[in-house]
Amino acid sequence: MSEGAGEGGGEAPIGVFDSGLGGLTVVRELLAAMPAEHVVYLGDSARVPYGTKSPETIRRFALQDLAFLLRFAPKLVVVACNTASAAALDALRAASAVEVVDVIRPGAAAAVAATSGAIGVIGTEATVGLGAYERAVAAIDPARRVVAKACPLLVPIVEEGRDDDDPIILKVLYDYLRDMQRLRVEALILGCTHYPLLAAQIAKVMGPSVALISSAAAAALEVQRRLCSTGRSRAGQAGELRCFTTDSPERFARLGRRFAARGVGQVRRVGTDELESYIAAEGRRS
Repeated sequence: MSEGAGEGGGEAPIGVFDSGLGGLTVVRELLAAMPAEHVVYLGDSARVPYGTKSPETIRRFALQDLAFLLRFAPKLVVVACNTASAAALDALRAASAVEVVDVIRPGAAAAVAATSGAIGVIGTEATVGLGAYERAVAAIDPARRVVAKACPLLVPIVEEGRDDDDPIILKVLYDYLRDMQRLRVEALILGCTHYPLLAAQIAKVMGPSVALISSAAAAALEVQRRLCSTGRSRAGQAGELRCFTTDSPERFARLGRRFAARGVGQVRRVGTDELESYIAAEGRRS
């Protein structure tokens, strides 16, 4: 599949971007549900995490990521980053010629469907600070109580590739989730695409009575629904996954297998200066 292939139909790829490796959990869910789809993925690992940056900076980075993916003529773009979904969704949709699917609204809907009780949300500082999940849940069920907690250490812990049985992970989780336990939430949204890799440890802390909601899995189901309902899904042999990163391709490929539950093939590097140039070029054309 060459750059620029596809016209929005079955053979066009799905574009996915994230601030780093975490969005590969969305890719994993997408390809589990729709193995024939082509996917182009951009992980902005040189500028991870987005969650500690200002909304203005997040929007700028997200628009650059989108502009890069649009060069591949995707049928649809998935904002796999919860932080970018919270801070930049309206701007991304305004700038895109194709559908843009976020991870927040599908995740909120899945949580509301899973329980009638209180819902907890864990995410980055920006995702929690912007109140994106509270608004998404309120749009479905205004009376539902939502408890949100920023967990800024979890993304770097996951990106470091620590072992699942590392005691540091449980210690950090117990500290972050103490309020969720006390308030007896019945569902907990993993409001960052890195967090599914910590699902076993989170379940251990929260206990079996709390439903864990993966925003990655919910977003993949939303993409599947949209493509199938409009006849744009691809059938046939397994699709191609192409990965780009703004940092080390070798590190991305090494850790990417853990996130995607499969090899990610050859990873190409794209510089952040190149991403910035796409936005500049779009501005000159407009």
